[in-house]
Amino acid sequence: MCRHIACLGPEEPLGRLLVEPRHGLYRQSWAPRRQCHGTVNADGFGVGWYAQGDPVPARYRRAGPIWADASFADLARVVRSGAVLAAVRDATEGNAAGEAAAAPFGAGRWLFSHNGAVSGWPRSVAALARTLPPAELLSLEARCDSALLWAMVLNRLRSGDEPGQALADTVLEVAAAAPGSRLNLLLTGGETITATAWGDTLWYLTEPVGLPQETGSARPAGARIVVASEPYDDDPRWQEVPDRTLLSATRTDVLLTPLKDPCDDLESAPSEETGT
Repeated sequence: MCRHIACLGPEEPLGRLLVEPRHGLYRQSWAPRRQCHGTVNADGFGVGWYAQGDPVPARYRRAGPIWADASFADLARVVRSGAVLAAVRDATEGNAAGEAAAAPFGAGRWLFSHNGAVSGWPRSVAALARTLPPAELLSLEARCDSALLWAMVLNRLRSGDEPGQALADTVLEVAAAAPGSRLNLLLTGGETITATAWGDTLWYLTEPVGLPQETGSARPAGARIVVASEPYDDDPRWQEVPDRTLLSATRTDVLLTPLKDPCDDLESAPSEETGT
């Protein structure tokens, strides 16, 4: 359920990333190749992008399928950006519908998306919701699990956590409260991409761009990084992220850090025996 993608690199039209690839996000809305849960992502879509010199991204979101939005084709053709996050949605039963429930969610310089579902929603995470400031709960964009996850992540970011710590702690907290949840989270502030693979597919692609510097170095002048639910083409450079992993990326580097499932500790703990 849901497919999402984020990219950092040279400025390019949105359509070159989202529409033109043979198996791009546009096509993934009706024919994803690696989606394990759900089949059609027609319950909304959104794209967020950063304009040069402006740290606060723009967002374009709609409640319907991406292929039915005639305006998006024009927008994707002419809008250019070097930092993008986009998603198509397959709504989970019991979650709100509408444009407000479509990713990317945003606040300040941040864009956020969730691919997956919180098991037992909403009762399973009611206790976690009560730990948030009341104003954060009252400010949720929609009554859905993704919006609550975003509120939890944002609360940590505002408290000073680094993006990787904010995502990892949120995933581990929700996984402990709602075992079996699928928690692929995706976050960017325009200069980095942070993501988790937890219960669904996640891939990344790094591509050198530009010519080597005039110093005799063999290294390219820069790089392009794409992080996505699934590859948009058959380029052999795509790398799959192992499940239960945190990904942290810049335009030139990718770091993968294993995440420990809190349920593993419960399963491996010795059982308590009582004598008679």
